[in-house]
Amino acid sequence: MRKTAPLLAAGFATFAIAQVSAADLPGKGITVKPAQSTIAEEGFQTLLVSRALEKLGYNVEKPSEIDYNVAYTSMAAGDVTFMATNWQPLHDDMYNAAGGNRKFYREGTYVSGAAQGYLIDKKTAEQYHITHIEQLKDPNIARLFDSNGDGKADMTGCTPGWGCEAVINHQNQAFGLSNTVTANMGNYPAMVADTLARFKQGKPVLYYTWTPYWLSDVLKPGRDVVWLQVPFSSLPGAQSHVDTTLPNGANYGFPVNSMHIVANKAWAEQNPAAAKLFAEMKLPIKDINAENAAMHAGQASEADINRHVDGWIKAHQQQFDGWVKAALAAAR
Repeated sequence: MRKTAPLLAAGFATFAIAQVSAADLPGKGITVKPAQSTIAEEGFQTLLVSRALEKLGYNVEKPSEIDYNVAYTSMAAGDVTFMATNWQPLHDDMYNAAGGNRKFYREGTYVSGAAQGYLIDKKTAEQYHITHIEQLKDPNIARLFDSNGDGKADMTGCTPGWGCEAVINHQNQAFGLSNTVTANMGNYPAMVADTLARFKQGKPVLYYTWTPYWLSDVLKPGRDVVWLQVPFSSLPGAQSHVDTTLPNGANYGFPVNSMHIVANKAWAEQNPAAAKLFAEMKLPIKDINAENAAMHAGQASEADINRHVDGWIKAHQQQFDGWVKAALAAAR
């Protein structure tokens, strides 16, 4: 009996701990309201955070699709809990305008190495020796990219409210391109579809894009298209001090961004487990690119995206469990 009693006691203790942890998870009874932009490709990284929060016992609602600026103001007011796609420094103006660090919790880096910039098709680049965007100040060069007959180059810009449109418009002026280049803003997926159609017809294309996004998996830089350099660093607002020159001396006009999970600060302070989770999670940009490419190939339904998330977790179970374990420890 003396030998078995400690074993029985240990067994009961383990059972009790399991019972308490299952019944008393830190998120029990708490509802979480995620937000993401209208970019469907953001669903993958948003839902991955939701899955981890559910493991902590939170009741996580389906993400609301709203413009970034609305997401920040709603989060500051407490109407939205978190967003998994805070771009830094691209979103700095929107972040600061909604209250900045007074209103938001932002610790850790979720995604690193997000590039942005301007590209043209490789065929035209090589034929006319175009390497810098300022070459578009030449009306003869600009006319190569004219798609509506007005004599000016037509650039595929981005959707208003994303933050990139402010940079593109600022640089179009700063680089002296406004007389020869029209930066078109609107529904980005629709504009990209038109850009792809022109490329497939063998016509010159000029467009802005970013990574992670499926477009660079279809029009591969170096193979199909080339990045254009800019004459100097020039960004609006809170980014005005940022030097966009890379270590190798090249300058594509945008700093390499990082993406963060940002949450309502008061909520994060009341939920240390979730706050720790937000700080711990990291997602390789190559995995987002691969998932986005699968969406472009036709796997873009809600069920498909959920399956992609579940597949990623299964393939990285130990890492995922580690995030949850660290979050649970923070709650204690």
